Amino acid sequence: MKQDVLIEVKNLEVRFPIRKKKLFSSEVRQLRAVDDVSFDIKRGETVGLVGESGSGKTTVGRAILRAIDPTGGEVIFHTNGHNTDIAHAEGEELRKFRQHMNMVFSEGSVKLSTMTADRLRLFRSKMSLVFQDPYSSLNPRMTVRDIIAEPLIASGMMKDRDAIDARVRDIAGRCKLNLEHLRRFPHAFSGGQRQRICIARALVSRPDFVVCDESVSALDVSIQAEIVNLLKDLQEEMGVAFLFIAHDLSVVAQMSHRVAVMYVGKFVEYAPTERLFFHPRHPYTHALLSAIPQADPDVEFDPIRLDGEIPNPLNAPSGCRFHSRCPFARERCSEDAPEWREIAPDHHVACHFAEEFDFSRPHA
Repeated sequence: MKQDVLIEVKNLEVRFPIRKKKLFSSEVRQLRAVDDVSFDIKRGETVGLVGESGSGKTTVGRAILRAIDPTGGEVIFHTNGHNTDIAHAEGEELRKFRQHMNMVFSEGSVKLSTMTADRLRLFRSKMSLVFQDPYSSLNPRMTVRDIIAEPLIASGMMKDRDAIDARVRDIAGRCKLNLEHLRRFPHAFSGGQRQRICIARALVSRPDFVVCDESVSALDVSIQAEIVNLLKDLQEEMGVAFLFIAHDLSVVAQMSHRVAVMYVGKFVEYAPTERLFFHPRHPYTHALLSAIPQADPDVEFDPIRLDGEIPNPLNAPSGCRFHSRCPFARERCSEDAPEWREIAPDHHVACHFAEEFDFSRPHA
């Protein structure tokens, strides 16, 4: 395993039981929200995750964080012997916290998917989540200072109030929040400022990995640019890795080092950002990229129109899940599921005929 890999996801599955009541019995069906997904995230890297609504993007992020329990597969956090002395005050409880954290990290690699609840609680300071809605994700009855400090207190990471205040002021400054903002309540802020508060709360424990779940979709375009630049600056300062879930492909292109494309619970393509945007090999990726509006009014906007709607995961098509909408589908596509394979260095795709397609797009 490469030393720079932080998160390794192997054959991840998430299924939800759906009960259908009949006259004298009930039938249990399995909704496969995530089905056999494998990829990795490197230290200090941003991986973009795109796809239509209902494809399973949010479920992947939450399964990695153990916000929901995976049904199958493995999620491995590679510590590589990194120092975990993250407590900054003395006392018996803090020494115990430090001891437990060092015990967890001394193993080198930790399986998050099978970690017990007690150890997972200690480990959560190394992972975090930025929610989509900056309005509903903040407690209106708490001050900004208390909101940002909550992860430190809830995890038991820090107890001393002065040390907590110092940490909160530090991360608030990094997120371009003024000190007087810490005394106010969320209703006093705009959407962009609230998202800065959410980012500060996610990063206050100095995590190694953060999931950004549609974290800029509810913001104006100019505010989106500010938040993206802030995340990139914080990543450079703190070395944090991001899983950046989004619908806006132009934002993903600016933010991500690598991009994964998801369709009905499966990955269909995963490649470095520039290669995926200018040399896609899967028809679904090609269709998504064709739908990006051009800023030049003289350029004709002609997106590829896919017939039908995204399939229901309860009744996913056999073979390739995209074959029912793919303009290049052949008989084999409806019968055999394509293999997830590497067709170029660090470029994976699930398509029987990927080598035959040339969807290359000209650079701007």
